[in-house]
Amino acid sequence: MKSYRKVLELNIPTRRQMVNITPEVAGALAESGIKEGLCLVNAMHITASVFINDDESGLHHDFEVWLEKLAPEKPYSQYRHNGFEDNADAHLKRTVMGREVVVAVTDGKLDFGPWEQIFYGEFDGKRNKRLMIKIIGE
Repeated sequence: MKSYRKVLELNIPTRRQMVNITPEVAGALAESGIKEGLCLVNAMHITASVFINDDESGLHHDFEVWLEKLAPEKPYSQYRHNGFEDNADAHLKRTVMGREVVVAVTDGKLDFGPWEQIFYGEFDGKRNKRLMIKIIGE
């Protein structure tokens, strides 16, 4: 069995954003040469997420509104975590949206269902963060 690892560095210029990273993941899969296996994509920071969903702007807006209702950014004083950093809401949003995804690799391609794409969700941006792609298989 082969293993391939690639780390991407992202710096989202806004506090929150959802970025379609499917092309980068597909590129890493092509670089790996793996034809059958599994592809893990992991946000390596506790205020960021990786998830699978549709690449539709209205849906992304709905996520933003829903997440803000669940864990509003302000007032900062509502969270015991906030002190040195005012990012408690980002930790909670990440927990809801998830840490990682695993996608089957079939015939050298990401084996998605209809409309599925991989997204990086940033909830506390404006600084460098890493994203890991780990592919195993033959």
